[in-house]
Amino acid sequence: MLTYLAGRVAQALFVVWAAFTTTFIAVRLLPGDPVALMLNGRGDGESASPAEVARVSAELGFDRPVLDQYLGALVEALHGDFGRSIQTGQPVSAMISAALPGTLRLGAAALVLALLAGTALAVAANHVRSPLGRQVLRSVPSIAVSMPSFWVGLMLIQVFSLDLGLLPSLGDDGFASLVLPACTLAIPGTALVGQVLSKSLHATLHEPYADTARAVGASRLRVLLGHGLRNAAIPAVTVFGLLTGSVIGGSVLVETVFARPGMGRDIFFAVSTQDLPVVQGVVVVASLAFVVVNLAVDLLYPVLDPRIRSTGRAAVAR
Repeated sequence: MLTYLAGRVAQALFVVWAAFTTTFIAVRLLPGDPVALMLNGRGDGESASPAEVARVSAELGFDRPVLDQYLGALVEALHGDFGRSIQTGQPVSAMISAALPGTLRLGAAALVLALLAGTALAVAANHVRSPLGRQVLRSVPSIAVSMPSFWVGLMLIQVFSLDLGLLPSLGDDGFASLVLPACTLAIPGTALVGQVLSKSLHATLHEPYADTARAVGASRLRVLLGHGLRNAAIPAVTVFGLLTGSVIGGSVLVETVFARPGMGRDIFFAVSTQDLPVVQGVVVVASLAFVVVNLAVDLLYPVLDPRIRSTGRAAVAR
């Protein structure tokens, strides 16, 4: 187990390093000079002179060779220091600390909604006796996935905020302001969980132990919830780990549409202005969250299915 855990931690560290390196290269390949963009965006109506751009570039270290910049940024990142924002001058770590709680609340709410709604959809699709009803329920995930998140968000704002006046459309002011963004972010995840879990449940309910449970008088719902759901959960748990990445990526769009402060909005504006330190800091924190969740998912497999522990012991014995 320790060997397996050490291997997974090594893979997680590699993913975080790869995310940092890829981001560094990608942002550097964007057209334009980030220092010139910063100086020209001051709002005073004057363009920065080449001498001023060169002076500020030297102060920020952008005049050094790219390899020196990369190694310096990597060493500082290992100490939790991502430098200062080119646009605001604030420490990137402080900006992330201020934005992270809002994104965590939104992401956690979206993941919980996706898991609960997707599970309910899968159970309903396998419990309904009508072939037409099952077909309709199993078609819902495909429809949900095909709807763009920005369009869903705008429709929710139109209906529940502007037409009905039930929920606020913008900002981050309590639970009510979290509902619409969380629902927008949860819809694709609900579809994915529902689709995968529905197929897994369908296969599980045709296993011999399910036939035995029905033969001794267990109801259809009891077999479904008491026997089938846990055994069918592993594919859905795998999907839950992958959903973390989609939630992190989706927060950029959702936080922008709903004008919520958070890491998503920070990285959106950082990419737009080539604010390299902010982009790198947010990407590293997001990739770290992704690998931690997926590591936890891997460790959850033996809890859900003891056969995995037995297989692991057998492999170690051989």
